[in-house]
Amino acid sequence: MADTQNMHADLFGFSASPNAGTSFQPLAERVRPRTLDDMAGQEHLVGPAGPLRNYLAGDQMPSMIFWGPPGSGKTTLAEICASSLSYRFEQLSAIDAGVKDVRKALEHAEQARRTGRRTLLFIDEIHRFNKTQQDTLLHAIEQGLIVLIGATTENPSFEVNAALLSRMQVYILKPLQPEEIEAVIRRALKEDPLFRDRSIAIADLDFLLQYSAGDARKALNAVEAALALLPKESNDLLLDRELLSRALQHSAPIYDKGGDSHYDIISALIKSMRGSDPDAALFWLARMLQGGEDPKFIARRMVVFASEDIGNADPYAITLAVSVFHAVEIIGLPEARINLAQGVTYLASAPKSNASYQGLNEAMSEAKSMQELRVPLHLRNAPTKLMKTEGYGEGYHYPHSYPGNFILQHYFPESLAPRAYYRPGHEGREKYIRERLTLLWNKRYPS
Repeated sequence: MADTQNMHADLFGFSASPNAGTSFQPLAERVRPRTLDDMAGQEHLVGPAGPLRNYLAGDQMPSMIFWGPPGSGKTTLAEICASSLSYRFEQLSAIDAGVKDVRKALEHAEQARRTGRRTLLFIDEIHRFNKTQQDTLLHAIEQGLIVLIGATTENPSFEVNAALLSRMQVYILKPLQPEEIEAVIRRALKEDPLFRDRSIAIADLDFLLQYSAGDARKALNAVEAALALLPKESNDLLLDRELLSRALQHSAPIYDKGGDSHYDIISALIKSMRGSDPDAALFWLARMLQGGEDPKFIARRMVVFASEDIGNADPYAITLAVSVFHAVEIIGLPEARINLAQGVTYLASAPKSNASYQGLNEAMSEAKSMQELRVPLHLRNAPTKLMKTEGYGEGYHYPHSYPGNFILQHYFPESLAPRAYYRPGHEGREKYIRERLTLLWNKRYPS
């Protein structure tokens, strides 16, 4: 009984000594920041004007989604929020949790509320929850039973359903900068109980920073792995490139789905397709798939590419890209890699035009400064007798009533001279589109 009374117990959790098992925790966990002031990076969220700092200062917290790469501090921020507000903290991982686990967590929150304590429920990888699992959270958020913080490496607009998203604030976390990673490492070596009494020098910091690619956890794991190769009795330790390379030689390919390589390689894929090099595009596609990239992310970028870089030079490209996206959704890996390969090679080989994309940019730029220009009367709809009396629709010529289904007519605002925003190129289908527009609007599209 005495032992039981001396144990540290968490409400509805396992009992454990506060210091039990510290030496068995990874370095990243042992030195996890406990306050906003200890955080490295994310100044836009935790700085003096940051929303999180202001929420905590006001003793309140809305439900939120933290969207950012691995190792950027999503879990840490959730724990700090719970601790600062004295909320009970419960954590689930959407990788292995189901509806039953969510309902159990909500039951615990209800029990805690009866004792006057609020619950912050943190769900890691929330984008992996299906619609049913996400829907189980809606009522609990609305009723104030929980404050929900979800963490995701994927765009929540695509992966979190609209009903849940409308009840949460979305905050973007950025990959840590090299100087921020360096600060994390030096703080860890200074404060960690296993290393703070030992003299540790870092001889090749640039190598470590490049390897971590903005991921603090990855950097600390590398440091711990390298130090584990050195004699435990030695107090003067040197972390150099040779030691780090030896410790990391069996690691996975350097591809961080949320870090720099993620953005660099998708950029290389897009640029290879834009440059009409299907072979290079396949190489970068292979790199992404081998690194564990979400195939839906690749497919979404292909859909954008089909309109941005191919457009009407090959109108079928967007159809193919959307079909590939749906195939990836239905089939999944590993077979979906074949669908992706077909899409990538087609898009890379297709004729290119960014005329639609550039035309829209120009039109939006001008339209922004012309909001006061009204729709001409002859272009307005006239569903009522009063509107007809006021001249709505008067003078409009119905193109299908004329030869070739075309009649010269002014479609711009009355005070605005017609101009060409869309300027078709000379490749693929756009060659014929250009010829037709030149024939119809020869003053706007001189041959």
